Amino acid sequence: MSFHWFRTVFFLIPAIAVYTIVLGIASITSSFFDRRGYFAHGCARAWSWLILATTGAEVTVEGLERVTPGKTYVFVANHQSIYDIPCLFWNIPFQLRIIAKESLGSFPMLGPHLKRTGHLLVDRKHPDRAGIVGWASRLTSNGLSLIIFPEGTRSRTGHLGKFKGGSIMLAMQAGLPLVPISVIGSRHVMKKGELTTRPGRVHLIVHEPIPTMATDHPSTHDVRALADQVREIIRPPVEAEAAAV
Repeated sequence: MSFHWFRTVFFLIPAIAVYTIVLGIASITSSFFDRRGYFAHGCARAWSWLILATTGAEVTVEGLERVTPGKTYVFVANHQSIYDIPCLFWNIPFQLRIIAKESLGSFPMLGPHLKRTGHLLVDRKHPDRAGIVGWASRLTSNGLSLIIFPEGTRSRTGHLGKFKGGSIMLAMQAGLPLVPISVIGSRHVMKKGELTTRPGRVHLIVHEPIPTMATDHPSTHDVRALADQVREIIRPPVEAEAAAV
């Protein structure tokens, strides 16, 4: 067993468990009083910073000047590591929310908390158009944004998988602009399938927003074309790093 394995198992995991319990309780409690979820998001950002600092992950960001503070976006990122979430939550200065499975809504405490603080719970097989529009209106009126990982799983090699169209379709139905983000290097901090973390450097590139028009029932062709367009924007710097390693 390596030093990094022992460090992960006997120091980092217990530390993250403490961060999660303390900040999770604070986040859930706050949602009864702050229905916009701003304080809960602050808890998520503090949790993210603590994880990155404890691990020794350094993150640099390029291109934030391309987005307007306080505007509602759907940020679309490639997925390399479970560290992508803390990297993005701490370094993208927007009120980020996620899409979760509708089944999570039935979990005591967690489900109501997600709903109260602006996250979207959706039945991906039978999405509710009216519910999506209402949720998008809430995002816009409260200055919230969404973060999605359309690959659906983490990449072991750094090469991008196919982008699934489901979450892209939701953005099209809501008429929200998409912002591609290239996540580079996070797979070296914690590789998929390994219980080992290492200090490392992660680079985020925020690309130009892509506007969408609200559409009740976007065609499969249009959804696929937009998903491929976003993927081709994100892909070059990510796979250039993978090829160089």
